[in-house]
Amino acid sequence: MPNTASDRVSAPLETPRLGEPYLLTPGPLTTAYEVKEAMLRDWGSWDGDFRAMTADLRRQLLDIAGDAAGEFDCVPMQGSGSFSVEAMLGSFVPKDGKVLVLSNGAYGKRIAQTLAYLSRAHTVIDKGDYMPPRGAEVAAALDADPAISHVVVVHCETSSGILNPLKEISDTVYAHGRKLLVDSMSAFGAVPAGIGDFRYEAIVSSANKCIEGVPGFGFVIARKSELEAAKGRSHSLSLDIHAQWDYMNKTGQWRFTPPTHVVAAFLEALRIHREDGGVAARGARYARNRDVMVAGMREAGFETLLADRWLSPIIVTFFSPAHPAFAFDRFYGLMKDKGFIIYPGKLTVVDSFRVGCIGRMDEHVMRRVVEAARSSLAEMGVDNAAPPAIALEERSRLAA
Repeated sequence: MPNTASDRVSAPLETPRLGEPYLLTPGPLTTAYEVKEAMLRDWGSWDGDFRAMTADLRRQLLDIAGDAAGEFDCVPMQGSGSFSVEAMLGSFVPKDGKVLVLSNGAYGKRIAQTLAYLSRAHTVIDKGDYMPPRGAEVAAALDADPAISHVVVVHCETSSGILNPLKEISDTVYAHGRKLLVDSMSAFGAVPAGIGDFRYEAIVSSANKCIEGVPGFGFVIARKSELEAAKGRSHSLSLDIHAQWDYMNKTGQWRFTPPTHVVAAFLEALRIHREDGGVAARGARYARNRDVMVAGMREAGFETLLADRWLSPIIVTFFSPAHPAFAFDRFYGLMKDKGFIIYPGKLTVVDSFRVGCIGRMDEHVMRRVVEAARSSLAEMGVDNAAPPAIALEERSRLAA
């Protein structure tokens, strides 16, 4: 598996103090108690203390991105991650530009839908539910259409759990003189996505993903030259990245009411992220979570959609068992009763479900997840978790 973690067993992380179930989802996710506790204080949005918090947040995110040369800046944006993706597209793609969207799941499709709303010309390489876009086909599309100015790709497509080959794609884009925009919503902070890892003009993520904060804002890390060029380009007052960037730099404030409690929680999450060992350590813990959970689920008879080389450390898609007694809604309820909230699948060809590996949990929790799955199958009367033949045929397409 990619990013395979070592076999060294670490001390267990603290279990949720409030007794809430673990969120085995790609965010919102299970957070540390200290992150929750940071939200108990109120902050004045115009006060100097809160402005200092915003500046600290921006600086720490640039540190994670590795902006040693000072060529980039960080702009937090209120709302969910999709708000920041739309802000990126509307601010950095000129009105006369054209975008090549690399789509292999729900979030690539959402990018194309957003561009349609923005009236930005675009074309799509649609790889279906999970097949990865590859450099050669990107090169062919760019060669065939000189009007394409930008390429947009999802780093980790959580509808399947695949980690797309960003370095390969980035190298191809810039070899053809185009610009890359990256939706790294469910990867930044745990998967290498820094300025030195692969080239891009802008990358977006959100507070409630691999940094392990809570929902409420996203952030855009972009070249200053792109931020400067974005003036007057946005379709939206509230999603204008240049305006937000310019105002923050001049005043230290957000243009509109900021999510003050979420910012405080995020700073605590950043502290934990740093003390845990940063991106490498966070990614290693998630990879270990995945390895332990996937091995256990396979022993229980479940099959993954993706072969090992494509499994991300973020979330894993499993085929639903073909057994007639298996019903996802009941399986979900039984897992929740045991303290685990899983995620429904998004495949269109076969039934599936997803289990996340991120959040404040570790391999000890993942072993309990596997045991809960085994127990839930037994309660349902499912003695064989093997998927239907069509599922394995579907997986063989990716291996080809």
